[in-house]
Amino acid sequence: MLFALQCRGLPDVAAFHRKGFAVSTVSAGDVFRVATYNIHKGVQGLGPLRRLEIHNLGLAVEAMDADLVCLQEVRLENRREARRFAHWPHRGQADFLAPEGYESVYRSNAITRHGEHGNALLSRWPVVTHQHEDMSDHRLEQRGLLHATVGLPGGEVHVLVVHLGLIRASRVRQVEQLIRFIDREVPAGSPLVVAGDFNEWGGWMRGAVADVGLEGWPGPKQATFPSRLPLVQLDHVFFRGMAPMGLHVPRGPIWARMSDHLPLIAEFGMPH
Repeated sequence: MLFALQCRGLPDVAAFHRKGFAVSTVSAGDVFRVATYNIHKGVQGLGPLRRLEIHNLGLAVEAMDADLVCLQEVRLENRREARRFAHWPHRGQADFLAPEGYESVYRSNAITRHGEHGNALLSRWPVVTHQHEDMSDHRLEQRGLLHATVGLPGGEVHVLVVHLGLIRASRVRQVEQLIRFIDREVPAGSPLVVAGDFNEWGGWMRGAVADVGLEGWPGPKQATFPSRLPLVQLDHVFFRGMAPMGLHVPRGPIWARMSDHLPLIAEFGMPH
């Protein structure tokens, strides 16, 4: 099978750690790991060179060993691609990508001629509640926000998976909507993680989300786009009530071919 050949060389968890990926100074039980990844609908390339990457992405998600995986551009279905690719999954991509024992939550952002796609959350911990909010700013870009409450041994953590628009003015309005949503739906002081593809590399968002107690990641930026030659960080993890420990971007030819974005992996101390 073609996807089996494509998967050769994908590092396992041990290889990640040997290469300095997601290395922690504490035991795994004390680390809360959050990954965000725009998977580009599981397909890469143009025209006759289009190739199915969803099987490679499944191995990649498992290798991340994250407690929460926040995904964007996830397909529930696409009838045209299902006819094109012999090994197209027979279920939604969120369910397909979820490692064994994980819970998956998917909500649509966009309805298209051949199917639909949106945001997803894969969680090692029980998902207590989840909801969706439409964040579309104009008719040409359908965007959304996925909000889930996850039950950890030490209490609940709120998680927002977002995918903002391509136009700067839209992103400004969508960040304002995000702030209103947090004020309305997330109890003040509750641990909160906001992760996703913000399509934004400027620093203005850090000041904007500070109004609801969210922090941007300290330290240098981690370029995530484009995956073959990363120049800017479009993917971000904001947080409150969490102790940041490390931020990592896996790199290399395998990662460069799976999506136009690289994943961003954040590590925190386990909330208590």
